[in-house]
Amino acid sequence: MELFQQQGYDATTTAEIAARAGVTERTFFRHFADKREALFDGEEAFRDILREAVAAAPQDMSPLEALFHAFRSVEPLLQRNRPFTEPRQKVIADTPALQERVLTKIANLTVGLSNALLKRGVEEGTAAFAAQIGMATFAHATRAWLADPTTDLSAHLAKSHAELRRLST
Repeated sequence: MELFQQQGYDATTTAEIAARAGVTERTFFRHFADKREALFDGEEAFRDILREAVAAAPQDMSPLEALFHAFRSVEPLLQRNRPFTEPRQKVIADTPALQERVLTKIANLTVGLSNALLKRGVEEGTAAFAAQIGMATFAHATRAWLADPTTDLSAHLAKSHAELRRLST
């Protein structure tokens, strides 16, 4: 992250990253397909945690309530990762290729959430629609949380959920 911040993402090589980490470039590539993936490590685990939380949500919850239950469950993880996430967001904002990768990440998370809702018995179209709305609301809350570290993520999620309800009335 320091290298990306100092030199910019595009100017930083995998050889420099490996050297800074004290490993060979070959070892770097055993862990990551490319330098972009070093910034998105843990995406699959995050998706799995969200899917499991949707599955564990009480059955009487609506699809959106089950998603918000899942989003609240990852707050401790996101809080622990905040020191990495904040500078990462700046690097992403400055790098179009990384912005494209974020869109892919969001799409993968949305599909994972939709599949989790399907397993709860939600109709396919409704599951996909709820997952899209849920991810958009989660992204909105997360951006607000990163901009306002004085308020915890759960408060931003609650506010975003309330905004969503107001928009639909």
